[in-house]
Amino acid sequence: MRLRNKPWAQKLVLEHPEALLNEPDPEIKIPWQERFADFSKPLAIEIGSGKGQFIINWAKQHPEMNFIGVELQTTAAGMILRKKLADQIDNLQIMCADAANIALYLPPKSADIIFLNFSDPWPKTRHEKRRLTYKSFLDKYKQVLKDNGHIEFKTDNQGLFEYSLQSMNNYGMLFDFVSLDLHQCNSEIYKQNIETEYEHKFAERGNRIYCVHAHF
Repeated sequence: MRLRNKPWAQKLVLEHPEALLNEPDPEIKIPWQERFADFSKPLAIEIGSGKGQFIINWAKQHPEMNFIGVELQTTAAGMILRKKLADQIDNLQIMCADAANIALYLPPKSADIIFLNFSDPWPKTRHEKRRLTYKSFLDKYKQVLKDNGHIEFKTDNQGLFEYSLQSMNNYGMLFDFVSLDLHQCNSEIYKQNIETEYEHKFAERGNRIYCVHAHF
């Protein structure tokens, strides 16, 4: 969903290059070792972080890890940045960037988890290549993830969920966890679940939340 432009967000983004990479050049290597106090910690990446509720709470609850939130919209990235600065979250970096370049922004085999939360379903067939679980994106995730790394995907969109299962399966991925109704599941995964803004809204309406964890 496109957010209304907020001039303060653009200003904040430009004022804090130490915390947020704004449209980085994919041809220039990013010095992640300088952007985190300890880049050897396990790394989690959320692609499409929205307003940041999920990635902010994950980073707060897991100081033993590093986090990168990737968000295309400047306004949304500014909202995440404002929360990060207010709460002084040192283990979170933000990128206002296109996820299609993710394998150029990060070192190979550097990430432990990639989160895909309530991604745009792009329901029209002609837009299939834009879906974040399309095979070309899976190629990029495989480059970035460690050999024991995995993807965690959540959506309320049944069509996108079914497509994603098929896409991952066709790619040769293996499924560690699949739920057709995460919020009615008694598994440890649900007990540890952190909701996104969309997830909270959709669950309150009674929508099912679909979830899959998978690895290459």
